[in-house]
Parts: sequence; structure tokens; C-alpha cells
Amino acid sequence: MRLIPRSFLWRTILMVLIPLIIAQVIVANAFFGNHWSRVHNTLARTLAGEITTMMNFIDEGNTDAMQKMARDIGINVGFHDKLNRPRHNDNHAHETGKLASELSKRLQRRANIYMDRGKRLVYVDVPTRDNQIATFGTSLYRIYSTSTEVFIIWLLGSILIVSILIAPFIIMHTRSIRRIARAAGRFGRGLDAPGFVPTGSKEIREAATSMITMKERLDRYNRTRTDMLNAVSHDLKAPLTRMRLAVETNTATNDDLIRDIDRMTEMVNGYLAFARGETPEIEQATELPPMLTRIARDAAPTKKIITDFPDAPAQFYARPMALARAFSNIIENAARYANKTIKITEHDTVDMVEIIIEDDGPGIPDNRKRDAMRPFVRLDDARGTDTGGTGLGLSIAQTAIENHGGQLFLENSELGGLRVRIVLPI
Repeated sequence: MRLIPRSFLWRTILMVLIPLIIAQVIVANAFFGNHWSRVHNTLARTLAGEITTMMNFIDEGNTDAMQKMARDIGINVGFHDKLNRPRHNDNHAHETGKLASELSKRLQRRANIYMDRGKRLVYVDVPTRDNQIATFGTSLYRIYSTSTEVFIIWLLGSILIVSILIAPFIIMHTRSIRRIARAAGRFGRGLDAPGFVPTGSKEIREAATSMITMKERLDRYNRTRTDMLNAVSHDLKAPLTRMRLAVETNTATNDDLIRDIDRMTEMVNGYLAFARGETPEIEQATELPPMLTRIARDAAPTKKIITDFPDAPAQFYARPMALARAFSNIIENAARYANKTIKITEHDTVDMVEIIIEDDGPGIPDNRKRDAMRPFVRLDDARGTDTGGTGLGLSIAQTAIENHGGQLFLENSELGGLRVRIVLPI
């Protein structure tokens, strides 16, 4: 037999209700248990004392004092030679047990207690010395308080109210989690989940957003692998065909062959670097200004390098080789197309580092910026006709930046060229 339910809905309901029930039971027993006992003992002692006093007046023959006291305290007193009472009295009932115990201590004779629960009345029959029966009738509330019962009912009612109030919220959370599970199942089968929008609490929305981001990255990964195969077949076929034709027609020269071989080597190395991705690397405390300065000095020795770094740059944990590879691709790209100037700026905040790399080159048209981020896409028309390359630089940089939880944006620079803005979390 399974004691813990499988579903998140019932587990959450039990997680809320069980502590609430335990807490209320403890309060009811610790506080109202003692309170109920003290109140009933006090009520029983009071009524027993009043009946004892009136019996003393009856035994002394002072009926006037007894009648006056009965009127003052609200007790009806009657005398009977014989009463038609039930065979069994209520001396041991939980409402009248305390009163019976107190009367047995105070009176030297047996008292019989009877209750009329419908009318909420109690009757006490006590034999007198002249063989009559004195009957004392009063309200049951004189010896029994219903506040404890009301409190127990309120405890049960509060549990019910809490259950009714929390059920819709738990159901909404459960529905959001189920939607994520269904979407994850579709994503795992390579399908889309149309209409899936993160809903629910902040944490659930964050989980759903992270899953969507993961799906987008996997889709981009699959697209880039397909693009890579297409690029390999397209880019390598042309030089190979040219080399074969040149050899067969005896028109090939060593310089031409070496140039084609170098070009093919460059493309193959780019494809292999992209296919391998990042090698495992331990995160280290990293400051970007020294890295950026060194990369810019090596990549653009003939360009004017303008840097604007904070006096105390932010230090955060990152994979320095992966970041260096990303910034190298971006700065080398800027050095290739810049006319004279490259500007590198760093802005630090409490939770992020922003790096801006811009040049005064021809830039990239707005309608081609999205294509520039795709692997194996060369924007020769926009950036020049003799630059070569495999179209992987920005794609490799974007992958490295995203693997650090950051983002890469292509914008227009005030210098006239391209402005690459990288945002990295600290």
C-alpha cells in the first residue's frame, strides 16, 4: 500500500494540510483541553455548592431562605413524594460527571442527575430527611460549556476553508508543470509545441523559459550541422574540380595548386574547429581588459586601438580560453574590415559585464545582421569581396558567449561600422 501519493497535486495538498492539522490538534489539546477541564470543574463546583447550601436550608426547615436563594441564582426547586424517572441516571455522562462527583463529596446522600438534551436542561434529585425528593432544575449550560465543541467545529471548518482556498492555486501550479512536461515530451521527439507559453509562478516560468532556450539551441545546433555538411560539399567541390581540371589539362602551376590547397586547408580547419566545439575547461577568476588588450594588439597591429576600461574592472568566473577564442574572432573580424580605428569599451554593473567592440569599416546592413550570425554564411557583398573566410567567426563567438549565459548583439556603430555588444552575467 502506497502511503505517499504520486501526483504533485496531492503531495502539495498533504504538505499543507498535515502540518496545519497537527498544529491545530496540538493547540486544541494543550490549550483547550486544560481550559475545558478547568471551566467544567469550576461550573460543577459552583452548582454543587449552591445545591448543597439550599439542601442545608431545607434540612433546617428554612424554606424561605432556600426559595429566595433559588430565585436569585435562577434554579427551580420542587418537592415530590415520588418521581417517574428513567431507570438509569446520567451521573456518569461527560456533561454531568463533574457535578455528580462534586455532589457526592458535599452531600451525605445520593443525588441522581438527569438531562434533557433537547431542551438543554439538567435536573438533580436529592432525597430530604422527611422522605421527599427535592428536584433542582436549571440550564445545562450551568455545568457544561459548549465553547470547546464550537472551537473543534471551527478547527475542522478552518481546515476545510484552507483546503478550498489553496486548491485552485495548487491546481494552477500543477497545470503549469503538466504543460511543461507535455512540451518537453514533444521537444524530446523533435516536435514543436505550438501555443506553449510559460505560465505559473516565477520559478515555473523560469524553468519553462530555460527549456524553450534549450530547445532553440538544440535546433540551432542541428541546423548548423546541416549547414556545415552543405558548406563542406559546396566549398570543397569547387577547388577540387578546379585542381582536377588543371591537372588533366596540364595547365596547373605550383602556385595555383598551393593557393587552392591553402584555401581548402583553411576551410577544413574552420569546419573542424566548429564541429569540435569547446573543449572541457575549468572556470577561473577572469578580468577582461588584459585579455582584450592582448587580443587587439595581436589582431590589429596596424590599426588605432581605443580602449575604455573601468579603473577596477569586474572579476568573475569564466572559461578564459573559450572567451579568448570568442573575442579573438570578433576583434579579428573588426581588424579585417576596419579602415583605421577599433574601439573596445567595458561597462560593469552589479550583475553583468558589457563589452562593446566597434570599428569604422563598412558595417553590415540591418537586413543582413541575422544572416551574419548563422554559420557558413559569408557577407562578402556587405564586407568586401576579397576577405575569404568560412563564415564561422561570429557563430563560434556567439556559441561561446551563450555557453557562459551571455548574449551577443550586432548593432550600428557611431564610428560608421559594426558594433558588437556582448553582455555576460557575473
